[in-house]
Amino acid sequence: MPLSRPRTATVPSVLALVAFSTLLALTPRAEAQTVKVGLAMDLSGPFAVGGAESKAGFAVAIKQLGGKLGGVPVEFVEADTAGNPETARQVVERMLMRDKIDLFTGPVGSSVALAVAPPLFAAKVPYLSSNTGPSDLSGARCNPYFFGASYPNDAYHEAAGKFAGDKGFKKVALIAPSYPGGKDAITGFKRTYKGGTGDELYTKLGQLDYSAELAQIRASKPDALYFFLPGAMGVAFIKQFVGAGLSKDVALISTAFSADEDMIPAVGEPMLGLFNTAHWSFDLDNPANQRFVAAFRQQNNGRNPSFYAGQAYDVLMAMDAAVRDVGGKVADKPALLKAIKAANYKSVRGDFRYGANNFPVQNYYLRVIAKDGSGRIANKVIGTVLTNYQDTTAAQCAMKPS
Repeated sequence: MPLSRPRTATVPSVLALVAFSTLLALTPRAEAQTVKVGLAMDLSGPFAVGGAESKAGFAVAIKQLGGKLGGVPVEFVEADTAGNPETARQVVERMLMRDKIDLFTGPVGSSVALAVAPPLFAAKVPYLSSNTGPSDLSGARCNPYFFGASYPNDAYHEAAGKFAGDKGFKKVALIAPSYPGGKDAITGFKRTYKGGTGDELYTKLGQLDYSAELAQIRASKPDALYFFLPGAMGVAFIKQFVGAGLSKDVALISTAFSADEDMIPAVGEPMLGLFNTAHWSFDLDNPANQRFVAAFRQQNNGRNPSFYAGQAYDVLMAMDAAVRDVGGKVADKPALLKAIKAANYKSVRGDFRYGANNFPVQNYYLRVIAKDGSGRIANKVIGTVLTNYQDTTAAQCAMKPS
C-alpha cells in the first residue's frame, strides 16, 4: 500500500502527551475484526538501507502468512519516518489516533525508537522492535510494552569487544556516529575489551567523507579498528579505509550493522577478511531460517538476506504467534503481553527466550566475510562468541519477571 504522509505538527510537550494518552483512553475501539499493525519504516534518510531491507523481510513474512496474523485478517499501516525522530513521532501519533493500531514495529535507528516509544507506551500498544534495542529501554527505562525482539544495542558490541580481546589485539581505535546507537556501540565494545583503546572518534550521522578520521587513525597506529557505521556510512568508510592503504596494517572489526549482506555488493572485495559479530546469519542451520532464506531469495532475485530482513521477518512471525495464542483478542493487553513474551514460535535465530527486561537471551556469533563455493562474497559463521547471553543493562530494569 502507499506510504502515509506525516503531519506537520510539532512534537508534543510532556503535558500534551498526557492529554494525548487521556484522549486515547476515552476513545475506545470497537471489537476489531482486523488486527492493525503499524509499520513505521526508515525508508529514507540516514537509515534508509536498513529500512529497505526491513521492508523486504516484512514482505516475505506477509506473503507466507497469507495476509493474516494468528488466523485473523491483518491491516498493515505503513509510513516512512525518514529516520527523523520528530517525523516519526508524528507518524506514530496518527497511527494511534486515526488508525487505532494494535501492534507496532519498524524503526531502524535508536533515536527514532526513543522518540516513538512514549506515545506507544501511553496508548498501551506493544512495540516489538525489528532492529534497534536502545540501552535506555533495556535498562532503567524498560517498559512492559517494549520488546527488544532482535537484540539490545550494547550486546553486539560487547561480543565484538570480547572477540578483539581473545584475538590478542593490544590497541584498538574506535569510530561511530554521534547518536544514541553510536554511543551504545562504543560503550558496549569497551565494556568487554580489556586491552588498550586508541583514538575514540565520533562522526556526524550520515557522514560520507572520512579523510580526516583516516588521517588520525593512521597517525595513532592501532593494531585494529572497531567501527560502527551502518548502511551508506559503512560502505563509504570501508572503501576509503582500504583505498588509503590502512588495511595492510590495521585489522577491521565490526558488527552486522556495517558488514552484512546488504553492504557487501556495494563494496566488493575490500570487505574480504572482515570479522563481525551478529545474533543471526543467513547461513545458520535451522529449519525456520532455511525456510526464510529460501523464500527471500525467491522474492529478491537470488540474493542473500541481511540481518535487517531476517529480524523484520522474525518480528511478524512473533506477532503471528502472539495473536494466535490470545485467540485474536488483542484488546486483552495483559494476555497479549504474556503471549508476546512467551515467544511461542520458531525463530530464524534458533532458540531464545526473553529476559526480565523483555530483551532476548541468545547467542552471538563470529562471522568472517569470504568467498563461498560459487565465488560469491558473503558472511560465514565461524564460531560463537557469547552463549545464552543476557545484556548487562538488564540489571537496571525494575520490571518484575513474568
